[in-house]
Amino acid sequence: MTKPSFDDIYMDLAENLAKRSHCVRAQVGAVLTKDTRIVSLGYNGPPAGTHNCDIEWPGEGCPRDSKGSCSLALHAEQNAILYASKNNVTIEGATLYVTLSPCISCARVIYTTGIKKVYFLHSYADYKGLPTDEGVEFLRKFGVDVQRYTKPSAAVSEKLKN
Repeated sequence: MTKPSFDDIYMDLAENLAKRSHCVRAQVGAVLTKDTRIVSLGYNGPPAGTHNCDIEWPGEGCPRDSKGSCSLALHAEQNAILYASKNNVTIEGATLYVTLSPCISCARVIYTTGIKKVYFLHSYADYKGLPTDEGVEFLRKFGVDVQRYTKPSAAVSEKLKN
């Protein structure tokens, strides 16, 4: 029996975490790992204890900020990093699995915290209609290993089930 890779397991988990998001526009999940162990999880949405956008603003989502972005949302990777920090978990050298490539703001935080590797499933640039993935370019420029994750083929997935 072939076992799934840790990369497959962690990205599957990130996809499932995204389903927990209260954002009506996008659902993003993130998993932070270190030495093949999960050290933190996150998904996008307002800070805990504030609003749930899908409940308070079910049709249109939360109010927009001056740049047209969600005024309340924390990104999935921000939530994972903040939770680790709040709980004194060291993430220097960690790997991040995220369902949407990091925006430039998140990329700065990822770099500053010492995360060394990022796997992403979907492109933030494609989602936002931007010409490039600025966050990915920033991270690569400063030595963070960033890779687009590709799911195993259906044949491989079926083999894993057997």
